[in-house]
Amino acid sequence: MVPQSPDPSSSVVLLEGDCLELAGSVPGGPVDLVYLDPPFATGRTHSGRDGRSFQDHWQTPADWVEFIRPRLREVVRLLAPTGAILFHCDWRTCHHARLMLEELLGADCFQNHLVWKYGLGGSSARRFSRKHDDILFFTRSASEWYFDPPMVPATSNRMKGMMKKATDVLDVPSINNMSRERNGWPTQKPLALLELLVGACCPPGGLVLDPMCGSGTTLEAARNLQRRAVGIDRLPAALEVAGRRLDTEVSDRPSSNLRQELEELEAPGRRGERASG
Repeated sequence: MVPQSPDPSSSVVLLEGDCLELAGSVPGGPVDLVYLDPPFATGRTHSGRDGRSFQDHWQTPADWVEFIRPRLREVVRLLAPTGAILFHCDWRTCHHARLMLEELLGADCFQNHLVWKYGLGGSSARRFSRKHDDILFFTRSASEWYFDPPMVPATSNRMKGMMKKATDVLDVPSINNMSRERNGWPTQKPLALLELLVGACCPPGGLVLDPMCGSGTTLEAARNLQRRAVGIDRLPAALEVAGRRLDTEVSDRPSSNLRQELEELEAPGRRGERASG
């Protein structure tokens, strides 16, 4: 996809490049929510439809940490005073990610270790079957941050047909291989999951940054919920899928006045609550 100047009328901006280099160019003001879904250090090449793929090979866990740490530092620096970061990972790197976040933000800024429970995947005769991902929820401040508790269907007989506040276990189905939601990107996350997370952790009209945005699920969730969004990825194949999905052109650099233009798109009021620790 040939980079074009960003459309200032759009609430979604796509940037091509490495977030380590582009973080300083993110338009729209301080970031209210960073959702980071990096490579999981699986040791595999992830392949989807139409030959779309990416490498996820690291010689050691230390190599993965060396790659993630400076990029994490750059995006954390962009957070608003009441901003938050959601770091999506799994059993391979969750412990490394939490230590990095505690180092950058402080242990008292940890809020939740979310578990995304899903059903797809095989079973094992040698260990418990791995049926969840981990999402670490940290905030910029230890005392004040935005949170609007998401409501989910109750499962108990006593509350049958009612809604309740979500727990730290998010029971959201993964995308079936035959689902119409599938867009060909191999590690695509469910839109329902990202809408739940964005709605809970970013105020209406706020700015969401996905610095490794893949096929753009976070950006679509943000747009659906009237949040502004910036997505960065260094893989042209991912941005091609995201651009088509969002009907948005890809830019190699934001225009000098795009920051002001995105700020003008901010909703005049922000609902939800400020949570205090």
